[in-house]
Amino acid sequence: MDIKIDTSTALVFDLDDTLYNEIDYLKSAYWHICSELSEKETEILYNHVFSIYRNGDNPFLYLSDKYDVSIEYLLFQYRNHFPQIKPFPGVLELIQDIKNKQGKIGIITDGRTVTQSNKLKALGIWKYIDCCIISESVGTEKPSKRNFKLVEKDLKVSNYYYFGDNFKKDFITPAYLGWHTVGLIDNGLNIHPNSCFNALNSPQSLIRSFKEVSAV
Repeated sequence: MDIKIDTSTALVFDLDDTLYNEIDYLKSAYWHICSELSEKETEILYNHVFSIYRNGDNPFLYLSDKYDVSIEYLLFQYRNHFPQIKPFPGVLELIQDIKNKQGKIGIITDGRTVTQSNKLKALGIWKYIDCCIISESVGTEKPSKRNFKLVEKDLKVSNYYYFGDNFKKDFITPAYLGWHTVGLIDNGLNIHPNSCFNALNSPQSLIRSFKEVSAV
């Protein structure tokens, strides 16, 4: 899809499973924790921890018991480590094209401020962002109208596009506000897969990759 970009246009993005696969953050966090707890056998421990997760159990209970560390310590490490993650193909190229054409970039994401900020920095996106709304920082989560109105208040443009992956909550409010909504189809790796389509929450457009989006 082609999107005309100028000073009156903003492209606003969800973060997790939209700009990258969230499962990669989980893997990065588990590796970081395992390397802290067992420097000599990090890979063995990581493989075991990830298998516990894949079986639907809580690996932090196992780690807490085995290494005599608190759950709070493990959660702190999980949430505050600087992740090893990469953006989806086409994401950085699209964002750079938007900025080159003097468009605006926004982020609306649910999560903790430090965690989500570190993700954006690790993805190489932070420096391009004109407005970033993180639920912990503002006190409300999607689909709260407040999160989207804060973007409008900050960016003050006439044309908004919102890209997300969660068909249950991402598109309700931007559609109500008259934004163009674009859904990224699950590539099969989403932590929270969604297939909830109805007139209220379906995006106006669907893409499988950001390589399908061109800033013109």
